[in-house]
Parts: sequence; C-alpha cells; structure tokens
Amino acid sequence: MKILLTGATGYVGGRLLHRLEQHGRQVRCLARRPEFLQSRGGPGTEVVAGDVLDPATLATAMCGVEVAYYLVHSMGESGSFEAADREAADNFGQAARAAGVGRLIYLGGLGDDRETLSPHLRSRHEVGEILRQSGVPVVEFRASIVLGSGSLSFEMIRALVERLPVMLTPRWVHVPAQPIAIDDVLAYLTGALDLPLTNSLVLEIGGLDVVSYGDLMREYARQRQLRRFMVPVPVLTPRLSSLWLGLVTPLYARVGRKLIQSIRYPTVVRDDSARRVFAIEPISVRDAIAQALRNEDSKLAESRWSDANSVGGGARQYGGVRFGNRLVDVRRRHVPVPPADAFRPIQRIGGSTGWYYGNWLWTLRGWLDLLVGGVGRRRGRWDPEALRVGDVVDWWRVEAIEPGRRLRLFAEMKLPGRAWLEFLVEPEGAGSKITQTASFDPIGLGGLVYWYGMWPVHELVFRGMIRGIAREAQRQD
Repeated sequence: MKILLTGATGYVGGRLLHRLEQHGRQVRCLARRPEFLQSRGGPGTEVVAGDVLDPATLATAMCGVEVAYYLVHSMGESGSFEAADREAADNFGQAARAAGVGRLIYLGGLGDDRETLSPHLRSRHEVGEILRQSGVPVVEFRASIVLGSGSLSFEMIRALVERLPVMLTPRWVHVPAQPIAIDDVLAYLTGALDLPLTNSLVLEIGGLDVVSYGDLMREYARQRQLRRFMVPVPVLTPRLSSLWLGLVTPLYARVGRKLIQSIRYPTVVRDDSARRVFAIEPISVRDAIAQALRNEDSKLAESRWSDANSVGGGARQYGGVRFGNRLVDVRRRHVPVPPADAFRPIQRIGGSTGWYYGNWLWTLRGWLDLLVGGVGRRRGRWDPEALRVGDVVDWWRVEAIEPGRRLRLFAEMKLPGRAWLEFLVEPEGAGSKITQTASFDPIGLGGLVYWYGMWPVHELVFRGMIRGIAREAQRQD
C-alpha cells in the first residue's frame, strides 16, 4: 500500500510520518519545500514537491497512491483562510478521484453542526464535506484539543501556567471540551488505513474526560508543582485575548485569535461510534499531560542539541533556543585532534581537575548552594579518569555517558527548575567538533528570573569552559 501524506512538516503530520515508518508503511510526502523534509524521513520515505493550491502538482504526487492523508489547513495564513481551505480541499479531492485513490483520511475539528460554530471549526467541517463530494470514500476524524508536547494547545497552556502566577480568566477558559492525547490521535489515524470501508465516515474522537482549559491549566500546574491563581473576568474579547496570548505565549496573535474563537464553543464527543469501530481506549487528561512531560524528558535525553542550532564556533544568543519549556545554551568548538582525544578532558571534568574556566566561580556557586541547603561542591568525584552512569561529579550526577562521544550531567544543586550539562564529540574533517549544551527547565516565573538573571555569569563561564576544554584537548595531544 502506497500512502500519500500531506502536512508532514506540521505537528500531527510529522509524528504520523514516524509512526507510519515504524509500521513499515510505504510513504510519499507532499511538501511545498521538500528540503525541509529530506532529513526528517527515513530512507524508504519519498518526498515530492507539490502544493494543494496548485492542481498541476498533485497528479504526479497521487500516481500509484492507494490512501492519502489530508492534514493541511490555512489557519496560520493571512487573509481568508476559509477560501484557501475550500480551494485546497477541492483540488485534493479531484486529484485523488482522477488518480483512483481508494480512500482519504482527514483530521478535522470537533463541534456541533446544529449550533453556531467559529469560522475555524466551520471551515474544518466544510473541508470534510468537500473531500466527500469528490466521490472518494473519506474517513473524517473530528478532534477537540490535542494534548502532547509541542501541540498548539499544550504550548499555550504551558506558557500561561509557567509564566503567570495570577491569571485573568475570561469566559472561554471555562467552556467544556474533550481533549485527546496525541498518541491516541495517531492510533486512530493509522487504524483507518485498514478499516473496511465502502462509504465515507465521520467519527468524533476524544479522551476520557470532559474538562475546560481552566481544568487543563490547573492539572498542568499540579503536575509541575506550581501554585497558580485564576481570577475570572466577565469580558475579554477574542481580539484582546489573542493580543494577550501573543505577549505571554509562543502563539502569533493571528493564530491565537482564531484558536480562541473556536475555544468559545463546546467541543465534546456526542457520537461514540469511533470507540465501537476501533479497539482504542483513550487515556485521561491527567495521563495525557504526564505523558507529554515524560516525552519531553525523553526527547531531552535522546536529542542532539547541536542539530537544532546552526551557530558555529563559540558564539550564540544566550537562551535563544527553546525545546518545549527548556531554555538552551549551545556552543561549539572545532579541535584538530581525534574524537577520543577531544573527549578525554570532558571525561575528567570536575573534582580535582576543575571545570576548565573560572574555578573560583564554581567554588563560590558551591558555597551558595550549601547556604540554601544544597549539596555544594564538596562531593568531588570518585575517580579522576573514569565515569559511569550514576556517578557524582561535584553537584552533578552522570545521567548518560558514551565513552569517547557523549557525557550528560544532571544538576543536583538547589535551583528553581531542572538543569543539564551535556557534551558531544563528533568527527569533523581532520579533527573533531565539541558541542557543549547547557539546558534549563524553569519552574514558574522564578525559574525564568534565575536563568536570565544569571546571564552575565553563564555567558562568561560557558564560553570559557568550552574554550578551556578545546585548549586542554590540544595540549594533551
């Protein structure tokens, strides 16, 4: 079965691509800028250039395809996104019918057609209807809030709770919804591939709980151990709300306004056909948020931070990179020695060796940590040369080590958040590239104040440390 996937550069589409690849599916991705996808897909995934608003590009993309996913929308565009969505859906449906595609799978938005809907939700339903009018059988899923690390709604919730100890909550914060975890959404989307189908289906999908955005923010705060206060306000228009969101969250005001217009209407599952058609048991809101936070930690542990920052040498903008809630400082250095030699000073860091720059600053930081009840720098390290997972290095603990390549330390000092320090050594030309990453997961406003308040010291220490490591690697060589 050859599958055409649109929207693979988006949140749901990107995760679906990886899920399909894991299941051994043959995938072809349609993208306006194929170069963005070349490094994201596996070796068996095909990427073709095309645009749903350009019918001439769709015929080649549809050739030989049996199932096509439609996961695109124009909500982030300026102008009339409804007209653009209408045109795109019609182009896609007609091209699918001409190519003999067996079925279309579409992810839309949940909402009651019998009631007034926002322009965004109305457009989502209209797209499903246009796809069905093509004559190709369509499986349309209608979902409410999608919960997962990196999703639009989750990032909005995170930013509001992390940054605002006291929140003014307009009426839309209390409107009922039925959020669904991203993994459950992916299970429905992949399950639709092999679903026996003769006619089109419209299936409403949601999680176990009916809650509001206010409930989601309270649950997020509980799991992050933050005390937050919500003060209801009677009037706050979508436009004012969107401008407010644009100031304190990652959302653009234009997207935020369209999102809030949708939030003002209940999005609750009324027809549970999806639960009967698929053997999928959606998880609760509590589990979905916990899973999103765990996935972030997994990504933090497994990702190579250097891949996300193109700045070379030792210079970069402090805190200019974000991974979820984490603030990241990445620095690189090329050294004309083999990777094993470049890694040797990293493996000896801390203890009697020190930190290769500003050891008196590290000592001062250790004493300050002791004063507030932390472990300080008194623990040192058990062996000046060797390291194992779980070993202590001053106030850090070894969380991961790949000899000759990577070391990741987790901070056990007293902090308003969690901190990591990671070193990665890779071959580069005739020598090696050392990547040093300091990352911080702030807790609330105090964590942000700490990170940016320490900027002068961190800028000095982080820059000096990677220079010192590079100098020591060359000296040993």
